[in-house]
Amino acid sequence: MNGFDQLKEKYLNGIMAAADEASLEDLRVTALGKKGEVALMMRELGRMTPEERQTAGPALNALKDEINSALSARKESLGDAAMEERLRTEWLDVTLAGRSRRQGTIHPVSQVTEEVTAIFADMGFAVAEGPQIETDWFNFDALNIPAEHPTRTEMDTFYMHRAAGDDRPPHVLRTHTSPVQIRHMQTYGAPCRIIAPGRVYRADYDQTHTPMFHQIEGLALDTDLSMANLKWVLEEFFSAFFGISVKTRFRASHFPFTEPSAEVDIQCSWVNGQLKIGEGDGWMEVLGSGMVHPKVLIAGGVDPDKYQGFAFGMGIDRIAMLKYGIPDLRAFFDSDLRWLRHYGFSALDVPTLHGGVSR
Repeated sequence: MNGFDQLKEKYLNGIMAAADEASLEDLRVTALGKKGEVALMMRELGRMTPEERQTAGPALNALKDEINSALSARKESLGDAAMEERLRTEWLDVTLAGRSRRQGTIHPVSQVTEEVTAIFADMGFAVAEGPQIETDWFNFDALNIPAEHPTRTEMDTFYMHRAAGDDRPPHVLRTHTSPVQIRHMQTYGAPCRIIAPGRVYRADYDQTHTPMFHQIEGLALDTDLSMANLKWVLEEFFSAFFGISVKTRFRASHFPFTEPSAEVDIQCSWVNGQLKIGEGDGWMEVLGSGMVHPKVLIAGGVDPDKYQGFAFGMGIDRIAMLKYGIPDLRAFFDSDLRWLRHYGFSALDVPTLHGGVSR
């Protein structure tokens, strides 16, 4: 028993004197490891007489338990001491300003959509929305676009896949937001004043075209509307949007869904390679417009003998390029953080009713 007491004293003193967890681990291996002193003494039990084993066995187990308990207690004590030292040496000044984080920006498309919506809302136009996947009836037939029209080919329009034997009407990714006009007329009738902003899709891709882009269309129906009302609305809009008086020029054109139809140009000039809107002798085409075709009114459930109205459509991405000097439409959708930081807007740049925000 004397040897047990000496072994116990040796290891308990060593554990109490251990300065770190590495020293504790060395003591544990020396005492209780496979080749440790206590483990070797446990192997000797098989060579003892039964009477000796009855005395030595419990004593060895008790020694092992005491060493384990001492190791655990010392490990916890060292952990507490390390935490105290860390708390003493590490501190944080909670009165300091927080770390600066780079803020995100509002995408130009989102910003310009809000600007356009605010301007038209001030003129009494409500916002209407519709699905991006349309039947070809809403996208083409209801808008008086004939079956042989080139826009109905797969070269220009994305058609949804149909399994063999599926005889449902063809569905397409809408090529314009004009179907929203049909749906609004069918639901609410006339008179009405709406704009329909949203994503549209066409099979085209270059510096000024992308397969997905954004459009906004307008529709106004009443008993006595004319092209003069259309011209006033558009000039008021462009003047507010660009922040300068803008003149428009109408050129005769053809669209299946309007009659008469007109391409609309805005006054501009090029000075040293820089475009300036609202001045000079030049003109730039920006949208298509016209008086709503009677067949379109009928498709929308509106009596063409009682109501007439005008419609127009423009690209949100394009007018954003004109206003903010963005040269390439494809960059709108590249997700380049440098581009977004340069052309993006602060969340606090809330558009006003007239003219959006200034830079």
